[in-house]
Amino acid sequence: MTGAGDTIDVLVVDDDFMVARVHSTFVDRVEPFRVVGVAHTGEQAITAVADLHPDLVLLDLYLPDLFGLDVIPRLHSAGHDCDVMVISAAQEADTVRGAVRRGVVDYLLKPFDFEDLCPRLQRYATRRGRLLQTVVRGQADIDRVLAGSGVATPGSSLPKGLSVETADLIERTLRDAEGTLSAGECAALTGISRVSARRYLEYFHGTGSAQVSLRYGAAGRPERRYSWRTTA
Repeated sequence: MTGAGDTIDVLVVDDDFMVARVHSTFVDRVEPFRVVGVAHTGEQAITAVADLHPDLVLLDLYLPDLFGLDVIPRLHSAGHDCDVMVISAAQEADTVRGAVRRGVVDYLLKPFDFEDLCPRLQRYATRRGRLLQTVVRGQADIDRVLAGSGVATPGSSLPKGLSVETADLIERTLRDAEGTLSAGECAALTGISRVSARRYLEYFHGTGSAQVSLRYGAAGRPERRYSWRTTA
């Protein structure tokens, strides 16, 4: 496994060659991730993990030889400590619960685009870096590490180029909005550029603070709309 701040090596597992290629392209666009291998069956995945020692496996579940969740315990029993992010069309409750029980770091439903995967990878990189860098001296340090898997607050581990002040502004705008906002609408309300608004909105989506819905128009790509996630 690489150290904090180093490249995060990824193995992409998908039975569809074209889909695996697209997912690999997505991963390679996000620093510090790099794809070190691709597998198209469960057995290929197990062999590839042994040979390549990836930090993270993007695992499809509907593989031709094995169900994806059955790959995970075999990796663990072989002594591999790589993390697993499930990427699948499977949305049955039992499957999702099974993935959680097997310790997956995330679960992303197909189909998705780069904007859906990118914040999840960034969130994983942040959590992983925090885990590797933390020196545990007591309960407070343990709580700090575990908190990294929950909803982040503005200003906590903000990515480079994002400011606390603007993050606070975007949060207030989302909280005060009646319904959902597009990046353009958020930009108009806050006085920042649409590109900047989109970065902050995607950051909040990646941390779990904001949720995204898609609005389909007559033609073209669906519009991504954001709302602040309220807790019970």
